[in-house]
Amino acid sequence: MNLVDSFADISRFVQLRRDIHRHPELGFEEHRTSRLVADLLREWGLEVHTGIAGTGVVGVLRCGEGKRTIGLRADLDALPLQEENQFPHRSTHDGRMHACGHDGHTTMLLAAAWHLSRSKDFNGTVNFIFQPAEEMGKAGALKMIEDGLFERFPCEAVFALHNFVTGQVGDFALNHGALMASSNTWRATLHGRGTHASLPHTGIDPVGAVIDLAQQLQSLLPRVVPSTERALLAVTQLQGSDAPNVIPDLAWVGGTVRTFSVEATDAIETGLRRLADGIAAAHGCRAEVTFRRASPPVVNHEKEARFAADVMREVVGADRVQDDFPAVMGAEDFAHMLRARPGCYAFIGNGDGGHRLPDHGPGPCIIHNTSFDFNDEIIPVGASYFVRLAQRWLAQP
Repeated sequence: MNLVDSFADISRFVQLRRDIHRHPELGFEEHRTSRLVADLLREWGLEVHTGIAGTGVVGVLRCGEGKRTIGLRADLDALPLQEENQFPHRSTHDGRMHACGHDGHTTMLLAAAWHLSRSKDFNGTVNFIFQPAEEMGKAGALKMIEDGLFERFPCEAVFALHNFVTGQVGDFALNHGALMASSNTWRATLHGRGTHASLPHTGIDPVGAVIDLAQQLQSLLPRVVPSTERALLAVTQLQGSDAPNVIPDLAWVGGTVRTFSVEATDAIETGLRRLADGIAAAHGCRAEVTFRRASPPVVNHEKEARFAADVMREVVGADRVQDDFPAVMGAEDFAHMLRARPGCYAFIGNGDGGHRLPDHGPGPCIIHNTSFDFNDEIIPVGASYFVRLAQRWLAQP
């Protein structure tokens, strides 16, 4: 590997990452984490802006007379999960944990800011974007944009990394187009007329209608989305009565939809509404459907993706960069930034869990698992990528 020399000793950043892991905060509640980030950036001499979309932070670093600009983004928030790990840096807050590695993403970007603030070996402006509320469909990226992110901090292009189970530790994976799916949530509520369960003929049962709808939805996609296009509709929630002897006034079913095009999303939403109305009518109920589009697909821009891949090869070698990685059904609100500015989103290999300390949880080391932990070995790899990316981008004519 060709890592930045400053990262030969990363002990301070390992401690920092584990401190953030110990103190997880949910979306738009990242007050301690934001203060920590802002204080470090100020200590290193950056121009610091806080309160963007509530708890977002942007650090601005300028050097030379160059007019070019670049945005590097990390996410701050944790997940509402109970950590099963028992090692010393486990979460100190019940019901919250860094189960997606945002503690590591923040640390990698801070490490890059630290190095560039010391070396000043670039020519232009680097905007270090620390975004709140990526998880749970809260769209912190969109809210930063609506709060004037790119007007206040011009970026010719934006880049981000996310840890992933892919290849060896420190490998990179990306592609030159759609890398992740859109994220959409839906709920169909069927309204009937409640009664005692022993007298079903005196009411209108919405539970049976919801069960019927949930089953019919399993075959909706082949009827509305071309077979050449990938899409997913998952039924993940179903709620009826709170009591075993009550037919409720209403019942609902919900889940998620993932697609790689607006056209597929439109077709699924239309089909879902039509199916809900038809089944509700057949059962004598009334349907009410909500369909929320949390984030669009993550679509990399070809020029920026190829540029990023070249930088990755410089850092880890050509054999450790897969630039035709197949798109995954996960979602990421960095998609909003890629709709506003050119850029590239990529994965960095976190390993299979062999890095975890003793007393880790029993589950796999996979994101959104209660036994997950970020791999500190990739801090210098991701930080070196961000450093070289900024240097190379700003050095272009």
